[in-house]
Amino acid sequence: MARTLLKGARYPGDIAFEGGNITEIGNISPMPDDVVINIDGDIITSGLINTHHHLYQWMTRGLATGCDLFQWLTTLYPIWGRMSAEDVHAAALVGLSELALTGCTTASDHHYIVPNNDDAVFDVIVEAAKAVGIRLFLSRGSMDLGQSAGGLPPDNLVEDRDDILSSTERVIADHHDGDMVNVVVAPCSPFSVSTELMVESAELARKHGLRMHTHLCETIDEQEHCLERFGKRPVMQLVDWGWAGSDVWLAHGIHLTADEISLLGEAGTGIAHCPSSNARIAAGLCPVVDFRENNVPVGLGVDGAASNEVGGLFGEMRQALYTARIREERADALMPEDVLNMGTMGGAKCLGKESLGGIDVGNPADLVVWPGNDLGGITDPITGLILGPDRRAKHVFVAGEQRVKDGELLGVNIDAAHRELAERSKRLWD
Repeated sequence: MARTLLKGARYPGDIAFEGGNITEIGNISPMPDDVVINIDGDIITSGLINTHHHLYQWMTRGLATGCDLFQWLTTLYPIWGRMSAEDVHAAALVGLSELALTGCTTASDHHYIVPNNDDAVFDVIVEAAKAVGIRLFLSRGSMDLGQSAGGLPPDNLVEDRDDILSSTERVIADHHDGDMVNVVVAPCSPFSVSTELMVESAELARKHGLRMHTHLCETIDEQEHCLERFGKRPVMQLVDWGWAGSDVWLAHGIHLTADEISLLGEAGTGIAHCPSSNARIAAGLCPVVDFRENNVPVGLGVDGAASNEVGGLFGEMRQALYTARIREERADALMPEDVLNMGTMGGAKCLGKESLGGIDVGNPADLVVWPGNDLGGITDPITGLILGPDRRAKHVFVAGEQRVKDGELLGVNIDAAHRELAERSKRLWD
């Protein structure tokens, strides 16, 4: 396999890779057999890592726009319950394509809606990820606590616990390769699952050496649910379930005390920060600065397109910076390099794949080339990139394979994928 050389980047310089891994960084002289891609003045970063998403929600963009979380969920549950596996595939194909075009090379999808107990929904998400060509952390989500038992989701959307666990075993056996597809064990949230499911899911995950993921501390309503049902705040209930550890990362983590943040830091439990989604449903301002000061790994998440209609990852870096500055009332609460770190190395640490987050010799060649033609007079290219206009990636490489070229997705007709999704969405809403 020929070596690929990205030549002329303004930051961090030339990069060569071969066989899926970075081989050289700096001022590199081309060799006769190199595939040389001239990117004069552009910027290279490590591929962005999306630590929390619900790809199926591309089916329901633009609905429930004035609702808080519980209102939003109860409005959308009935619609999601009508989805087919083909609908989920259409949504996942568009969602993953849009992520790739905004520089994402690794995406975590938390899928917990299994209409009619058809777990083929997980197979089609993997199929979509392979078509787009980016890495997938497939979080096998689940709900087993319906309204009749004190949960939030309708009874027709929850699964039997034994069925969930056996399906999770099947998904692991069929899809987990530890490289391009990583299966995650991921019961949905405290208000939609039983204690037994949380405990047994943790046991299953650790038996297979897999990571664990769930929603936690997103809203005050969730906190009140836990206090009423368990007599404990969500974090302490999480500890009781065996869900505090370095193999766990949590979505949102907004409403925590200083002691709870310290506890997560000591355990090495990570946070997927989803600033745009949190703003959309008025959930609150995540204490990102406190997390970072207490050694809690923090990555960025897009969350579903039903609560973040943009559906891309690039803008979440700027949104995270602005959100932190508003919360802390300090202009230096987070800096551009901090949020780039969250979008790359922080996310990689949450997922337990730290080699994916940095540009170092030997690391996988998961790389993004960003157009830099509008940044000529800016002294700090990262500041110009993060604070400047939203942009699509110019080139994207995953394990050395080019997935986006000159701003165009390779392997998927994005216009056709959007048309199919629109048709399916209209039928679903009707």
